[in-house]
Amino acid sequence: MHKLLPHPAEAYRRVDLDARIEASSGQDLTLICLEEAVAALNQALLALERNPGKSPSEPLSRANGIAVWLARSVAPDNPLAPAMQQFYGGLASTITRNMIRSSASELVQVRDDFADFLAAANAI
Repeated sequence: MHKLLPHPAEAYRRVDLDARIEASSGQDLTLICLEEAVAALNQALLALERNPGKSPSEPLSRANGIAVWLARSVAPDNPLAPAMQQFYGGLASTITRNMIRSSASELVQVRDDFADFLAAANAI
């Protein structure tokens, strides 16, 4: 059961996300995860801009969970599996480090890496 959310927009976003996930599989699910990681990192960067002294834990936690899931869900028969696992694992490590002390420049790089991978996946 979902806890009540303080913002209606967040509730609608989650319902929309849940519906998209239910209707997808395989590559579509990966694309959704990449989109959500980029969105979470954008939220973290906005929060960091508003309050530079406070780490934006909620969006970073969401982005980290996505990166970890992506690293663990790479198909073992994929010839690029080791490289993809290393890529996602490195992004997860950087996000984890930024949960303690956030660096806007590192978060921008992680967001851009996810966005580049998303663009490449969409081009396939």
